[in-house]
Amino acid sequence: MEQRILVLGATGNTGKEVVELALARGHRVTAFVRSPHKITRHDERLSVIQGELTNPAELARALPGHDAVISTLGPPAREAFRPSRLLAECAGTTVAAMTRAGVRRLAIVSAAPLFPERGLKFRFFRWFLQHHLRDLEAMEAVVRATDFEWTIARPPRLVKSQEQTYESAENALPAHGRSMSFRAVATFLVDCIEQHRHFRTVVGLAGTAH
Repeated sequence: MEQRILVLGATGNTGKEVVELALARGHRVTAFVRSPHKITRHDERLSVIQGELTNPAELARALPGHDAVISTLGPPAREAFRPSRLLAECAGTTVAAMTRAGVRRLAIVSAAPLFPERGLKFRFFRWFLQHHLRDLEAMEAVVRATDFEWTIARPPRLVKSQEQTYESAENALPAHGRSMSFRAVATFLVDCIEQHRHFRTVVGLAGTAH
């Protein structure tokens, strides 16, 4: 069944894949972005709306009539190592706008190192990305505090690849978790919306073995 999906972060690596995949599956997509010129895709089912993610009124005006929001927001790589509240603040804006517009379905991207996994690799990533992870924890707290039908996706390290298959596990990282493609994360997010699955759940993701 056709869904109307508003995408946040539509100019990023995962967001672009979400837009392409959702359109390919016959959905209507709205890209809410600061810089519309960065959206080069043209499709009669794609709308591009310029707006600031720190302004809930602007986002709320774009939301009526949509079935779901997919958020793939993330800081530029150079910003991930500095203290920031960007993602938490954007989550607050998103929640406020969705509440005002009466939209209740949200799928949002977080990160696998938030799972309490043991091992040197996880300890290293938690130290290396400590500022980014604090922001993600705060973002997740904002989402969890709502009564929305939310799904928080926690993928591992992301790479550019045409692979779009994935493994998933609720409230855990899949066994033998591997890096995965931006496209595979996008596939999970759109699957979630289409299949009405993983409500109010954190889902760990991983790439599939070959």
